[in-house]
Amino acid sequence: MEYVRLGRTGLKVSRLCLGCMSFGVPHRGTHPWTLDEEQSRPFFRRAIELGINFFDTSNSYSDGTSEEILGRAIRNLVPRDEVVIATKVYHRMRRDPNGMGLSRKAVITELDASLRRLGTDYVDLYQIHRWDYETPIEETLDALHDVVKAGKVRYVGASSMFAWQFCKALCVAEMRGWTRFVSMQNHYNLLYREEEREMVGLCQAEGIGMLPWSPLARGRLTRAWERRSVSERAATDEFGRTLYSAAEDADQKIVDRAGLVARELGIAQAQVALAWILAKPFVTAPILGVTKLQHLEDASAALSVKLTPEHIASLEEDYVPHAVVGFS
Repeated sequence: MEYVRLGRTGLKVSRLCLGCMSFGVPHRGTHPWTLDEEQSRPFFRRAIELGINFFDTSNSYSDGTSEEILGRAIRNLVPRDEVVIATKVYHRMRRDPNGMGLSRKAVITELDASLRRLGTDYVDLYQIHRWDYETPIEETLDALHDVVKAGKVRYVGASSMFAWQFCKALCVAEMRGWTRFVSMQNHYNLLYREEEREMVGLCQAEGIGMLPWSPLARGRLTRAWERRSVSERAATDEFGRTLYSAAEDADQKIVDRAGLVARELGIAQAQVALAWILAKPFVTAPILGVTKLQHLEDASAALSVKLTPEHIASLEEDYVPHAVVGFS
């Protein structure tokens, strides 16, 4: 396993981050396809054996049960201070008017709830899951600064938003002397590269670590186009359908090209897609969503795959502009 600094911080994270959206009590929240605690435990054990020290979840995943499962796994498998736990805040957790968003009340209330579920007294990376159009960014940043100074959070990060929004947040934090975002968790893979237009350049200029979610495009990059998954997740993933539907002809060409490169190198197609994203100098660690142990093995093997410039050019040449999605 390789370890790198997260942005300009001194925090060292593994080059692969285990995403925990796949783990939770099934049919709690909007993810009926999740693996329960017993099913998920081997994934945490194997991730730690492979050297992964970085785990990402959210308060909203499976109605909070993802955090609970992650917290218990960490306590049973590894000393708390040897891992980096990231979670997020924004989506609705209660029906009352303050049950979602990034107000001071929501940030502080939901952080305390996440800490209880995780069974820890601090979170290494606390991320705003989306941009809150109803709360001034100054209020959110002030609240995040306070929870850092209280010792409940080590670093703060952000997730999918427009580059102008992230730029504003960075500028306001600098002007006010508040804790600065150190990472951006955004939608980025071979089938969706719109972040290269503005967000990637902003992150590079500001020393922000980039943690792409859905690096395998919800599994679309892992298999031949005609063998697209008919799993329960594929059948019920309404959000996924909003991400990949408008440019299927172009996407198929890219998936086919990834298959050709995989056959040439004699490796799994998933390893090609991950090797491509790992080759990007602005990517700190892709966030892996796994439901089979082989997914972890392929991801680990991808760290050793070195694509040639010709391979990369071949994988990228059929890309066409996509509608901007993933911010909701």
